[in-house]
Amino acid sequence: MNITIVGGGFGGVKTALELAKHPDAHVTLITEMPHFQYYPALYSAATGHSHLEAWVPLTKIFSDKQNVEIIIDSIIAIDPNERTLKSVSGKVYEYETVILALGAVTTYFGIKGLDQYAYGIKSVAEVNAFKRHLYEEIGQNHQIDKHYVVVGGGPTGVELSAALVTYLKRLRKQFHIKGKSTIHIDLIEASPRVLPRMSEKASEKVRKHLVSLGIKVHTGQAVQSQNADSLMVSGKPISSHTVIWTSGVANNPFFKNNAEYFEFAPNGRVVIDEYMQTRGNVYVIGDNAATPFTGLAQTALHDAIFVAKNIVRQHHQKKRKPYKAVRPPSVVPVGDRWAILEWKGVVIGGWVASLIRRAADFIGYHDILPIGQALGVWRASKVMDDDFQSVPIMSHPRDKK
Repeated sequence: MNITIVGGGFGGVKTALELAKHPDAHVTLITEMPHFQYYPALYSAATGHSHLEAWVPLTKIFSDKQNVEIIIDSIIAIDPNERTLKSVSGKVYEYETVILALGAVTTYFGIKGLDQYAYGIKSVAEVNAFKRHLYEEIGQNHQIDKHYVVVGGGPTGVELSAALVTYLKRLRKQFHIKGKSTIHIDLIEASPRVLPRMSEKASEKVRKHLVSLGIKVHTGQAVQSQNADSLMVSGKPISSHTVIWTSGVANNPFFKNNAEYFEFAPNGRVVIDEYMQTRGNVYVIGDNAATPFTGLAQTALHDAIFVAKNIVRQHHQKKRKPYKAVRPPSVVPVGDRWAILEWKGVVIGGWVASLIRRAADFIGYHDILPIGQALGVWRASKVMDDDFQSVPIMSHPRDKK
């Protein structure tokens, strides 16, 4: 079996690990980054915790997998007829079977100014730029922003806004900011409620807890534009030099750039058959596939295991099984020792849900790492980085004002 995987996220890495269990398989993993990003921990890394919990080197994950070859490159084109992949450098890779797991990308929905002025937390560079900004504003200029605005009331926005409460207080204390200036954190969500993919009961519990933390929650409010000094929301400006965009994801542009080979669902994801294939030996999984629960890490892992098993079945001339979507449990942390859990109609909010989330994170790390290494990375979430000595300077238009 010669399998090529494009993408080093949950789906791509897990598929490679599953296939690597079979000695007659040779796996080529092509990815743009030399590390795996544990997306559920990005908000934590952005608010002062160790970066080790969010980024794991691929060499560490596959250190004992002799049948996995890692190639750092960016694939921009596919030719299913010739069974080739073309990279941004012009290099061409041949494949027998290819699994496309490129993940989603950030979209600003064409809202003016966001791409220039808003911060993000979806990559190493974005997290470092955001932390550097806070260091310069608070540590060097001794200024507390009038409003710290988080745009997007999904899991990442909720997690980040709650974590910011503790983080900004820590920064004030560390830099000896005196006075009675109050930290204002605003959470903006265009939908009628936060966490719109969860039940109304869960959303309301989270809203109340966010308010109890001092966060001002704006729902049903649309962001219209941003400039160097403010964010325009439903016709009203919010003065801020710190806007963090956590909303809006779209399918990887790779698919639209190769649209002649794919069919798309209304949400822009790729239409697949019952085996997660599009044509020939081309599989599409995770955030790229039009499945009921696309966009979730657990779904990408589920897809990876499913496809890997079917490829092995087919290799041994056994009957393949059809895809069955599974709704994963949702556990979202909302500040220290508090989380919301929802699964099969059960909603739990509080410290018990927080413990369950901690356990879920360990399971998530163990999905890609041996138990000893997973435990080490998991423990890193309790370690605070030396934020301001180690964060490299990252250029951002906001900081040039």
